[in-house]
Amino acid sequence: MRIAILSRNENLYSTRRLKEAGEARGHQVDIIDTLHCYMDITSSNPTVRYHGEVLPRYDAVIPRIGASITFYGTAVVRQFEMMGTFCVNESVAISRSRDKLRSLQLLSRKGIGLPRTGFASKPDKIQDLIKNVGGAPLVIKLLEGTQGIGVVLAETNKAAESVIEAFMGLKANILVQEFIKEAGGADIRCFVVGDKVVAAMKRQAAEGEFRSNLHRGGAAQLVRLSKEERATAVNAAKAMGLNLCGVDILQSNHGPVVMEVNSSPGLEGIEIATKKDVADLVFQFIEKNAKPNANRTRGKG
Repeated sequence: MRIAILSRNENLYSTRRLKEAGEARGHQVDIIDTLHCYMDITSSNPTVRYHGEVLPRYDAVIPRIGASITFYGTAVVRQFEMMGTFCVNESVAISRSRDKLRSLQLLSRKGIGLPRTGFASKPDKIQDLIKNVGGAPLVIKLLEGTQGIGVVLAETNKAAESVIEAFMGLKANILVQEFIKEAGGADIRCFVVGDKVVAAMKRQAAEGEFRSNLHRGGAAQLVRLSKEERATAVNAAKAMGLNLCGVDILQSNHGPVVMEVNSSPGLEGIEIATKKDVADLVFQFIEKNAKPNANRTRGKG
């Protein structure tokens, strides 16, 4: 098969591993810089051009769309969809996952466990917004933040009021969420491919830090999932319409709750922690599912 990886950097671990795994299985794998693609939107004959030439027809595309280029990146993926190319993650699903509020609303509609969350533009009573999620300590998040950036833990109601007022003064969109204290600064990253969790790791925040992101010094280790945690991760991926994603779960007193669904999960941490060849599993999925004009938006939203 001829397969394209949409990635801004061919030297990234995830991009390199996917190319190596695909070639090891006998496929031709091309790495294409998403921002250097440009589209010919012609009636009945849409094409993608790259470095002055029309790209060949691919059997499948693996989108690795960074958060900073979501709009243009999903437009490129959509162009491939119009051409009938199988896209591992579809453009609508990627867009859903990048909108934290929309993601939570879609997960809520499917009855998937979530931390209690509030969203407001100009609440008449900030105290009521805080009270509605259980009071302090609570977490305040910028909607546009990634990798733990723009996430604040407010230890007291007064601190929460001050942070919310500051963000609103900057006209920033924020979420206010209950703080799952019992998680102990740890979360579980479930790597979903198709309708299965193929690997999972527990990420523990560094001392004095409540965010468990590996970029922030968190440590990862292999974890055995409960049946409920596994089902939560698979159902969250289905709700988003994603075939390939990382689902971040917290272990709360009222069961597993989903913090985020990531449509471009990194491979390095999960492969090192679990010793699994996750990249190879991605290509196994492609071999079973890639067919012309097989894309369809799954679910609603």
